[in-house]
Amino acid sequence: MHHDTSEENMRLLWAYLERFGRPLAFYTDKAGMFQVAVKTKRQEQREGRDRPPMPPTQIERALHELHVVWIPAHSPQAKGRVERQFLTAQDRLVKGMRVAGVRTIGEANAYLAEEYLPWWNQTLTVEAADAADAHRPLGKAHNLAAILSHVEQRQVTNDYTVRYDGKFYQIDRRDIRAGMRKAMVRVEERLDGTIAVWFQDGYVRVRRCAPPLHELPPLKMTEAKPARPTGEAKRKSDWMNHFSVRSGPSLRQAIGVSNARS
Repeated sequence: MHHDTSEENMRLLWAYLERFGRPLAFYTDKAGMFQVAVKTKRQEQREGRDRPPMPPTQIERALHELHVVWIPAHSPQAKGRVERQFLTAQDRLVKGMRVAGVRTIGEANAYLAEEYLPWWNQTLTVEAADAADAHRPLGKAHNLAAILSHVEQRQVTNDYTVRYDGKFYQIDRRDIRAGMRKAMVRVEERLDGTIAVWFQDGYVRVRRCAPPLHELPPLKMTEAKPARPTGEAKRKSDWMNHFSVRSGPSLRQAIGVSNARS
């Protein structure tokens, strides 16, 4: 793994599922990729109170679709076991890779599978009370490319486009059906970077398209002013040269002139 992110953990989970199958449960810490953290005010404690319902994370959703239970480590004893395992790995694994001359991630993964994990299983594990393998095989309905992806819900617009991550995708004319306009679709951003859109009972073909006209920013039509020659001073306007600036008669004089004429 290059980084401890949801995407990298999904890649690791994909490799695990293809090799061993689906376990009954995963037992992990309470990292942010496994559950949405509950925001509390400063100096406010949540001990003894129920956790409010929060939307699932991408990994939490994927495990639910795989019918795998996620168990968070609640007790200090459980967290201590995880931390002790990390300390052992940081000590023995790092030293072992240094002695083996590991230089790349590929070499590190090979050393982990061929040297470290066999030593770990033989030396530091406890034999299970029941030796039966509880892993379940993957079924035809378990599309790992779809499950182990970033999934969001989006609404189809009137022109049968879907907006996702600031981009617009046009639904193929052949896949347009009744009830699709204004309906919600499932958008999957796969680990390989492709986009898949699911509506009701199947995938629809989409292609990247330009934004609709109403989404484009308005153009500012401004008339270019002629450039002033270099060194020419700004000339004063002469549009009032032929106007009289003398004061006119008062209102009383104007009324008197009007009455005399009548």
